[in-house]
Amino acid sequence: MIGWLADFERGVILSGIKQPALGILASVLIMAIALGFISLFDYPRLSGWVAYLLMCAIPMEVMVSVTWGSAQPGFVARSSQPVRGVLLVLICVAVGAVVAAAEFYTVGASVNPPAPMLVMWTIVAVAMTFWAAILFGGWPFTSLIKNPVGAGFAMLVVCYALNYLMFRLFFNYEFMKDAPVYVPSLDPHGMFNAWSAVSFYVSVLAVLFLMINFDLWPFTTSASLMKQPTLGIVWSILSLVIGGGAFYIGVNMLGMDPVAFMVKVPIPFIFGTIIVLNMLHNSTFSKLTQPVKGVLNFIASAVIGLVLALLYSALAPVVTGTLKEGPPAYEHEIWLASALLAVTFPFLVAYAEFFKMWPLQRAAAEQAVGTAGGR
Repeated sequence: MIGWLADFERGVILSGIKQPALGILASVLIMAIALGFISLFDYPRLSGWVAYLLMCAIPMEVMVSVTWGSAQPGFVARSSQPVRGVLLVLICVAVGAVVAAAEFYTVGASVNPPAPMLVMWTIVAVAMTFWAAILFGGWPFTSLIKNPVGAGFAMLVVCYALNYLMFRLFFNYEFMKDAPVYVPSLDPHGMFNAWSAVSFYVSVLAVLFLMINFDLWPFTTSASLMKQPTLGIVWSILSLVIGGGAFYIGVNMLGMDPVAFMVKVPIPFIFGTIIVLNMLHNSTFSKLTQPVKGVLNFIASAVIGLVLALLYSALAPVVTGTLKEGPPAYEHEIWLASALLAVTFPFLVAYAEFFKMWPLQRAAAEQAVGTAGGR
């Protein structure tokens, strides 16, 4: 986990471009590619098969970039760019395809196109992988299994098993029973309205990114707190309290629709954090110390994420066509969530972590290969 955070601190001059110009240029490039990709599909396909397949690959992408540090398997680490990046993408695509098929025929009961229940399942699976890979730093798998490849896959298997249990416990689709997309056999009849459950999950996940903006301060002030599983437990509790509190204020106290809250608050913040940390390498306020740096990172992530969410919303009619807002279909909200987190998010992470922003950051990519090869 600490090594992953350290990767964000690199603000090196490469190919004549330095941060934050490097991150801004790379972000604009990848977002343009993502929007071009989105424009290839109509809304039903984008919100159905496309979003489903991409989200099935995201847990593997998270594991590869965080748990493996984009340096496994060994033959990939010894490759130079862009081959290294292509191989890592292909690995994620291959594993994602296997996961998608398995989930479609089991959890999804072969309903074509993927039912909303199955799509929400994949969203929760992504959140579960973030929780295991980042909050707990891969513990206990990385300590019990010495082979990093085996440890990573073991973590993913457990994440999917826990996801299945929590999905059946918390998600209820009774509110959809009169809709044509409702599949009674797929409804786990859990404790909460499924839209509220998803919004709550994403709100809690946003606090994970909030703490990374602070470089894990104030946890870093205590050596005992920075040890696993203590760090993961304390971080999880804090995320539940702050994320749950934000959800309660927005939905229960202010009366916001849970889907509207999700796409206006936690999702833009998560997206903005990816820009600030992954694309800009946490360089914007690198000369400042915590907690001032974290506060400014938080503000930057929130503002950048909100601006980009508004930009995507404005482009939706051009890219995909006219979409209706609000219940019961939530077309615009689902499109925005899919465009930001199901498409652009994995594209940004792949370019930043797998390709190391090659060819814009060619020198760093070559150095990373040399370092990995010498291990």
